[in-house]
Amino acid sequence: MKRRSVLPSSAGRPLRELGSPDCRRAAFAASAGDAARRSVLAAGGAILAALTAPSVARAQSWSPDKPLRMIIPVTPGGTADTVARMVAEPMGRILGQTVVVENRPGANGQIAAVQVARAPAAEATMLYCPPPIQILNPLMIRNLQYDAQKDFAPLAALIRSPKLLVVRPDFPATDVAGLIAMAKARPGQVTYCSSGIGSSAHLAAALFAQMAGIELLHIPYRGTAPGVQDIIGGRVDFTLDTAASLIPLVRDNRLKALAVSTRDPAEIAPELPPIARTLPGYHEASFNYLVVTAGAPPPAIHAMNAAVNQALRMPSVRERLASLGSEALGGTPEELAAMVAEEIERWRGVITAQRITIE
Repeated sequence: MKRRSVLPSSAGRPLRELGSPDCRRAAFAASAGDAARRSVLAAGGAILAALTAPSVARAQSWSPDKPLRMIIPVTPGGTADTVARMVAEPMGRILGQTVVVENRPGANGQIAAVQVARAPAAEATMLYCPPPIQILNPLMIRNLQYDAQKDFAPLAALIRSPKLLVVRPDFPATDVAGLIAMAKARPGQVTYCSSGIGSSAHLAAALFAQMAGIELLHIPYRGTAPGVQDIIGGRVDFTLDTAASLIPLVRDNRLKALAVSTRDPAEIAPELPPIARTLPGYHEASFNYLVVTAGAPPPAIHAMNAAVNQALRMPSVRERLASLGSEALGGTPEELAAMVAEEIERWRGVITAQRITIE
């Protein structure tokens, strides 16, 4: 039977989703097959193809003759918005032209993606990409309004941010093993929240449940804050969401933290063990990066990539990112293309197993 969650009709009023671990495990195993790998390789090839150009052209000097645009698919004030502006300002100084950041939230990133996909290629409009735009949406949305691979060219990786596994203050379990034991004793009764179907918190917890062999009850909200407030109020058991937004509540003893999502202890909360100590192989961290409109001039991509990398090496930028619990990445467009292809392969199994769809 096909299962899917439906977004709540109003903020803070969740509808519930119940999954079957047997179906999840079977679909996950199947997802590792040759067909999936061929699909991922094709996606990676499509990304890399956008960069094919003579090396001489890439070496040409380039400077923009008017302000550049960076479109971000979120509302102002969040972590992604902060990071985008943190990089845009020094990037503009390096290139000698202002980088204008524009917020275009909605439709799980589709509104922003469509705007950049349809922008003139010569303008080299940038798109700030959290996981949904190229990695997750194509796996969850049947009638996507853009081509996740052909409409964009990779520019540079920006950040990777750890998540925290936090529970309500009076939750009986004090570690990951205790949480798993509770879920096994009460299948489908331990609850977790996220900011919506297909959000990074949803998928991080879905991966956790799949690897642990447990059945959890997903409660999606319209945004992170309402769900977190319901954890504090004891109406939801836990979440697995970005550390930067949760650590202040942990330090105020309004939430109880059990673990971090990264392979190793995270700098933002070094006292917490990784989930992987209990579930070997588990790791998840929000991966954000920049792409540009497909067909952008190769010299522009080369110059903009260099500017992003230079900005990410600045001590002031690295310190601010560290305060958000984020790791600066950087690198070449080719390296970014490989990272995106790897993430597609990793999440395909989870999304297929959970039968996660967005209508």
